Amino acid sequence: MFSNDIGIDLGTANVLVYVKGQGIVLNEPSVVALNQSTKKVLAVGEEARLMVGRTPGSIIAVRPLQDGVIADFDTTEAMLTHFISSLKLGGRFSKKPRILICCPTNITSVEQNAIREAAQKAGGGTVYLEEEPKVAAVGAGMDIFQPYGNMVIDIGGGTTDIAVLSLGGVVTSKSLKVAGNLFDKNIAEYVKKHHKLLIGEHTAERIKVEVGTVLKDGRQEETEVRGRDMINGLPRTITITSKEAQEAVEDAVHQIVQGAKSVLEQTPPELSADIIDRGVMLTGGGALIHGLDQLLTEQLLVPVFIADNAMNCVVDGTGILLENIDKVAKSKKLVEI
Repeated sequence: MFSNDIGIDLGTANVLVYVKGQGIVLNEPSVVALNQSTKKVLAVGEEARLMVGRTPGSIIAVRPLQDGVIADFDTTEAMLTHFISSLKLGGRFSKKPRILICCPTNITSVEQNAIREAAQKAGGGTVYLEEEPKVAAVGAGMDIFQPYGNMVIDIGGGTTDIAVLSLGGVVTSKSLKVAGNLFDKNIAEYVKKHHKLLIGEHTAERIKVEVGTVLKDGRQEETEVRGRDMINGLPRTITITSKEAQEAVEDAVHQIVQGAKSVLEQTPPELSADIIDRGVMLTGGGALIHGLDQLLTEQLLVPVFIADNAMNCVVDGTGILLENIDKVAKSKKLVEI
């Protein structure tokens, strides 16, 4: 007997899908390639991502989700429809699948409805919405249903969600439109400003991964970067150092630190004491940038740890909740929209 339950981590950078009883069955970039004139979908996911910055004038590669919410409804619907149908599970479902979707904290009811509509039009039945930091904490192995304070910082592609959790609920939280994609954008802008070289988002991301750090003198590495010279328009190769990458992301990282401090300042004293004992859990792909756990430990004065499976914490947490969806939904720990 096959399950009707699907969990979706609808991220700005990637979409991950978990099917109850099967685990993670899909992990694709949140990118859609469209014909500009007809708006026909030409490619979705990794195939479309490879087209970013490399398409002819008649084709555009777009990210339909911006800052964790739907910016282009029709394209998001087409993307979800493609992913759900690609699972080849249609014949096994006796009815439309229940779908649990994770989204940032503090999104508006309009944005919630847009996510629900897109999922239902893509073939879903009942749609549940859950806050990303809560699901990420579950996926990281934190027991958030006990009367103790747990703090998680989930740094995705479009948003950083910071939350203190207790008894299965969010006590205080903050959602920032500062995350991995902004790091990439800032690196590209730094290279443009200081080296007069234009580079694409793939190259900027490579710099972040290979030599990036948030600590001054945290890494002493360098990498070769190719791009288009702004002066003569010809291809040129330069060398970027870890120090330059750190300077490029410094302001964005400062915003995350300040956001975490703000959440801690709003946390009840008893829960604050728990966080000193338990520490703060870092999840999401953005958490993997070099030195971030060390910097946050120094700034917040509490231990900060990176989750073992940081990239997949949200979808893993979705899977855990899906395995218990009847019990969790009945106890109203999920919010049905």
